[in-house]
Amino acid sequence: MGKIILMSQVSLDGYYEGPERQLDWGLVDEELHQHMNDEVRSVGGMLMGRVTYEQMAAYWPTAGADPAASAVEKDYAGIWRSARKYVYSRTLAAEQADPEVTVLREVVPEEVAALKAAADGDLTVSGADLAASFLRHGLVDEYRIYVHPVRIGRGHHLFPPSDGTVPLRLEGTRTFGTGVVLLRYTAA
Repeated sequence: MGKIILMSQVSLDGYYEGPERQLDWGLVDEELHQHMNDEVRSVGGMLMGRVTYEQMAAYWPTAGADPAASAVEKDYAGIWRSARKYVYSRTLAAEQADPEVTVLREVVPEEVAALKAAADGDLTVSGADLAASFLRHGLVDEYRIYVHPVRIGRGHHLFPPSDGTVPLRLEGTRTFGTGVVLLRYTAA
């Protein structure tokens, strides 16, 4: 059975995105992009919220056809198109999504367990709101947090406030040329 991996980029001050959902502060170069392609290429599926899905779906399905796209962008466009996607949304109609998308209405732990059992590999979860729901239900098995060396001052935090402490075990780190640091943790 695969794992549920919370995979996200954050600013040094813990923001997932700016106050207007800006993502332009990230320091994604060819090295980091290739690493992320390699990480995502083998997953059994991507779990995301509607907003994240719509942001990704607005760009990646056709990005590979852009003559100005780099080789890593073209590679990721192919990964995106072929990946199994699960979108959690109360408003997105199934017919609005591409054929590789399953629309789910809410996070139900038993349904997530069934997805894990049926998946051909790990499942990544992305999007701050969806991640918060998975964290509340204790469904995250591993964290892959990419910390960018930039403070953006305000926006949306990746981790919501909580009432308890969640001990984690460091499984590894990696520093990229831009100064981005990957922190890999599992539940202790």
